[in-house]
Amino acid sequence: MKLIHKNIEKDGGGSVTLIPEESEDMWHAFNLISEGDSVRASTIRKVQSESATGSSTSNRVRTTLKITVENIDFDTQACVLRLKGRNVEENQYVKMGAYHTLDLELNRKFTLFKHEWDSVALERVESACDPAQNADLAAVVMQEGLAHICLITASMTLVRMKIDQAIPRKRKGNVKQHEKGLARFFDSVMQGILRHVNFEIVKCLLIASPGFVRDQFFEYVFQEAVKTDNKILLENKSKFLLVHSSSGFKHSLKEALMDPAVVGKMSDTKALGEVRALEAFYTMLQVESSKAFYGIKHVEKANEAQAIETLLISDSLFRCQDVNERRRYVSLVDSVKESGGDVKIFSSMHVSGEQLGQLTGVAALLRFPLPDLEDEASDDEENNDK
Repeated sequence: MKLIHKNIEKDGGGSVTLIPEESEDMWHAFNLISEGDSVRASTIRKVQSESATGSSTSNRVRTTLKITVENIDFDTQACVLRLKGRNVEENQYVKMGAYHTLDLELNRKFTLFKHEWDSVALERVESACDPAQNADLAAVVMQEGLAHICLITASMTLVRMKIDQAIPRKRKGNVKQHEKGLARFFDSVMQGILRHVNFEIVKCLLIASPGFVRDQFFEYVFQEAVKTDNKILLENKSKFLLVHSSSGFKHSLKEALMDPAVVGKMSDTKALGEVRALEAFYTMLQVESSKAFYGIKHVEKANEAQAIETLLISDSLFRCQDVNERRRYVSLVDSVKESGGDVKIFSSMHVSGEQLGQLTGVAALLRFPLPDLEDEASDDEENNDK
């Protein structure tokens, strides 16, 4: 994302002009734009014109519109962001108050106007415009007959391809059929890697599976690469990292990311910081539960005691339409930072963010135990069970 212009007034209102340069930037835009904000962008509008003879023709014209956003639709597969709202600026083609849908496009600038730019929104602009946060990690989670090829960016885990093929079972006298089926499956996965993984950007490609599937696949890939003299694979052999996972499903990626060998390779990525923080939270919950809490009420109480060392919070909470609810989460983030705590904002599109979402979307690791709060949490759970 490229920042073109930033103008924030003393009262917190103002505008920011940005150019999305890659598909992940659309995810940042989706998190930045809220209903009630205004957006100015270039768009195509169908215009009806009538000639002197009374015949009407329709032309598509490119114009710049400013709308107040009423509806936001994010297509995660195509990475397209559609904003629907009423026109709020004079325009020769579109009447004031007329509805229009803006499609935010890559490499076309847009200007976002907010009545209140809070600290979370400003920080997102800053991190979105940081060139270091690109998709430098890819993963293949596989088992016999099933594989998911994923790209892992700082903000999301994108499943680029799913391969699901039936492989004949290993039976006496039928071993050949099994081997042929496995070779066909391995070939499909290899072609998927070549199609979806850009080795110029990707620093590490994880191959995760139960049993020996990953080893068999790795062997197959490099036998084929030697046979066909595939320079892309041969030159990037050192980037392949084989790790264990319990299955070939996407959710098994979390355990693969926690492998110490992966941690070493990924030490500089933001995604790893979140995975580590969540792992530390789960560990603390088992070992010393009075230092780990989740749910907004308990986390706010821990914050009142200035006990929060690390706050784990999902970005989906900042997209709620209730302004007061959003302010509640923003002030929690600001307060934790003021008292010297670390804040990790998890992406709901990332495997670690999906897990945090199952824990209400907000959790905290504490500097010191709060047994009273733990008793209260236990009472709440008992009341909920009744």
